[in-house]
Amino acid sequence: MPHDKLMLIINPISGTAGKAGLAEMVVNRLSPLGYDIDVRYTTCRGDATRLAREAVDGGYVGVLAAGGDGTINETARALCGTDVALGIIPAGSGNGLARHIGIPIDPELSLGVIEQQHIEAVDYGTVNGSEFFCTMGVGFDAAVSHRFASKHRRGKLMYVKSAIDEYSGYKPETYTLSANGELITEKAFIIAVANASQYGNNAYIAPEASITDGLLDVTVIHAGNPLETARMGIDMMTGYINKNMLIETFRTPAVAIYREAAGPAHIDGEPVELGSILDIKCHRHALKVFTLRHKPAFKPLLTPISSTLSDWRIMLRHIFR
Repeated sequence: MPHDKLMLIINPISGTAGKAGLAEMVVNRLSPLGYDIDVRYTTCRGDATRLAREAVDGGYVGVLAAGGDGTINETARALCGTDVALGIIPAGSGNGLARHIGIPIDPELSLGVIEQQHIEAVDYGTVNGSEFFCTMGVGFDAAVSHRFASKHRRGKLMYVKSAIDEYSGYKPETYTLSANGELITEKAFIIAVANASQYGNNAYIAPEASITDGLLDVTVIHAGNPLETARMGIDMMTGYINKNMLIETFRTPAVAIYREAAGPAHIDGEPVELGSILDIKCHRHALKVFTLRHKPAFKPLLTPISSTLSDWRIMLRHIFR
C-alpha cells in the first residue's frame, strides 16, 4: 500500500537555533505513521513558495514548514485553496501563528501536533492581494519591522532594542478606515489587522482573535506619552490590551485603509512597501492546517504566563540536554 507523501521544507538560517538533525528527527517520528518524508531546504526568498507548489502539483497530503513566520507565510500562500495541509515546526524568532494555535515552540515537541493528524480549515487574510496568516499592519510596528530586518542578530532582545530606537523619532500618521459600512478617520500610532491573536513572542495585539470565524480583528492604537505607551506594551504582553485607553478595536470581514502616501507596512512581521490604499480581506476556511485537537481557551495573564514559562522550560531543556 503506498504511503502518503509529506514535504518537509527547512529554512536553515531562520531564528537563532541550528537545524542539525531536524530532518532525521522528523523522518524517524513520522515515518511509522505511514508518511514518506521528502526533505527540501530553502536557499533564498521565495523558495518555500516554489517548493510548496511542487507539493501541491505532486499530490502530497501536507507540507511541513520548519522556520519562522516568513517561512510559514511563504509556504502557506502556495497551499491556500488546496487540499494540501500546512504543518508548522516553529524554528524562528517570533513564531506568531504557531503560538496562536498552541504549537510548542520546540521542533521536537511540535511534532506531537502533526502526530495527532488533526487537520482544520482556517482563515487567512490578504492585503492588496498578498497573503497574511497572522497579522499585518502599518504605523510604528511596521517601522520597527523595517529597522529589525536590517539587524544582523535576531531574537526578542534585538526586537525590543529596535522598538526603543525607533520610538524616539516616530511621528503618528492620519488614516481613514472603511469597514462594516462606516468611515473612521484617526491619527494612529499603530493600525494592526489580525487574523491570529499575536505578533509572536507572546505579544498579544488581538487577544480574542480567532482563525476560524471569518473575521479580522482591527486594533487602532493612538499615540500616547512614553508612560502610556509603556503601559500599552505591558498590556500587550499580559493579554489586557483591549482594556487599554489608547486602543480601539472592531471585527470585520474586510477593511480598506487610506493613508496620505505609500510607505512601510509589515506582513506577518516581514517589512514591505505598500501603496496609499490598502485593501484587506479575510478568506474564510481557505487553508488546511495541522492543529491541536483541543486547545485551551485564552485567559488574560494566565495564558501569557503559562506560555512564557513553557518558553523558559524549552530553553533550559536545550541548554542542559
